[in-house]
Amino acid sequence: MFQSFEVKSAPQFGRDRVSALRAKFADLGIDGFLIPRADEYQGEYVPASAERLSWLTGFTGSAGMALITQREAIVFVDGRYVTQLAEQVDGSMFTAGDLVNEPPHVWLPRHGAKGFRLGIDPWLHAGAEVRRLEKALAEIGGSLVLLDANPLDAIWADRPAEPLGAVSIQKQEHAGTLASEKIAAIASQVKEKGAGAVVIADPTSVAWIFNIRGDDVPHTPYPLSRAIIPAEGKAEIFLDQMKTGIEQAAYLAQICVQRPPSEFLARLAAFSADGAKILIDPELTPLALTKAITAAGGEVVEASDPAKLPRACKNREELDGSAKAHLQDGAAMVEYLCWLDAQAPGTITEIDAVKALEATRARIGQNMQNPLKDISFDTISGAGEHGAVIHYRVTTETNRKLEAGELFLVDSGAQYVNGTTDITRTVAVGAVPEEHKRFFTLVLKGMIGISTARFPKGTRGCDLDPLARIALWKAGGDYAHGTGHGVGSYLSVHEGPQRISRLATQELLPGMILSNEPGYYRPRSFGIRIENLIYVKAAEDIDGGDQPMLAFETLTWCPIDRRLVLPDLMTAEELGWLNGYHAAVREKLLPLIDDEAVKTWLVKATEPLS
Repeated sequence: MFQSFEVKSAPQFGRDRVSALRAKFADLGIDGFLIPRADEYQGEYVPASAERLSWLTGFTGSAGMALITQREAIVFVDGRYVTQLAEQVDGSMFTAGDLVNEPPHVWLPRHGAKGFRLGIDPWLHAGAEVRRLEKALAEIGGSLVLLDANPLDAIWADRPAEPLGAVSIQKQEHAGTLASEKIAAIASQVKEKGAGAVVIADPTSVAWIFNIRGDDVPHTPYPLSRAIIPAEGKAEIFLDQMKTGIEQAAYLAQICVQRPPSEFLARLAAFSADGAKILIDPELTPLALTKAITAAGGEVVEASDPAKLPRACKNREELDGSAKAHLQDGAAMVEYLCWLDAQAPGTITEIDAVKALEATRARIGQNMQNPLKDISFDTISGAGEHGAVIHYRVTTETNRKLEAGELFLVDSGAQYVNGTTDITRTVAVGAVPEEHKRFFTLVLKGMIGISTARFPKGTRGCDLDPLARIALWKAGGDYAHGTGHGVGSYLSVHEGPQRISRLATQELLPGMILSNEPGYYRPRSFGIRIENLIYVKAAEDIDGGDQPMLAFETLTWCPIDRRLVLPDLMTAEELGWLNGYHAAVREKLLPLIDDEAVKTWLVKATEPLS
């Protein structure tokens, strides 16, 4: 199993650990300390050695931040994790904060004491975030204190060792573009900006640029690494040699100089000497690196990570690989949903459902000679009221059975060498109330609204987001998460800068892969989400049109539960889309399935609605 069901949250230790942290404040000269859910590489997924937020508070979500003062202990989370936070932390010790509407840099001027001194670990905070904190503290006459060492590490006695996952080469047939070509293009940009070098601080970008993958963090196949690409001369990658075998080391030697991570600061100082301009992305680069550049006499020039947009705009090989991965994953999902449908209500648990799905993906991967490399995130397997927890993670303690009359929400994904998948299906367990069906249909209308959108060049994710919500809004509903996130190519399942949400200002460009996942959640009752992956493409011309348009192409092929659809709530166009989608699902997936019972199930699951 790629997923563990052990109880990772340990709220019972929160009070003692916070007390131990507070005991260090006086010697450090601080009034409070900020603990982000981040590592020294600013990634979404972090190795066990960097799970400081979870270790301190018990909260295991993938986004959050804790502010510990002598009097208060606040854990800031977004809408996805409000319910999870309440369940995982000691409510008598920690209070909930709003990471979206009142994050720490907004909370501090409103509630912080005059002259408040906030301590941070400069390796865990990017420069842009630090500026927001400094501005907030200035409003109350406070100051930011950059600590030489993280005080949590001093009290974390059994902190795990840093990972040493093996590195693999992403072959040309999957990458589409040679690493040498990517490096040359970035070096050219550095030269055009009049800089000496650029720091690539995001391991996802390092993996994409150098066409390598790794196994250092859960579910995201990049090696923890950094790189420096100069305007002139060879690129340098800082990657532990214990992660590279003979083949990988020889491959890297052709395109760059491989150095141990311990040499990074010294090499950065060398590149920064004599006032050299060094490009960094302030949203991705730890403040510690910015300080190292200026300390060596260099000049920091802020610019977007040069790999971010090229990585987001997939080339033809990456799109073709993703399409093939999704067909394989669709076949696995069909076998899984057929199995799920055959289980009598009350006989299987949420954990049983997760294990069956992973086993099916693994078996199909072997049969199709494209093995399942990993899951792309911990499967969300929520029955009944658990479906209302947007990022629910089942454990041995929370595990419950799938009972009759409930909805079951399963949000899962896979990592294959040719693509990353992410799919959500909500299905009925026996006969469910009409209210469940009504909201399922409203969510489906939103998903279809995004799927069928046509839009001009320059359209941003925030422009399209209302299309997914309007049917829910008219019914008095909404959902507390974005409609879509970017997805990588055998990389992170959450990739920027593209997304569809109220705050998404990045222009949508051809080749960008996004999720399309509206939902509805009624706390302590039920949850609904329907998700396909899509990518941006040029739209076909239509009669009477006078400008080129963009549209979305669907990547995900898997039946949507027809039993939950109320056709009377849908327009003829929406029903036409659903019937057309199901016809395509049947046509594409039937040839990939051998089991006759599964074929029969698929045919029935894709019959047209009228």
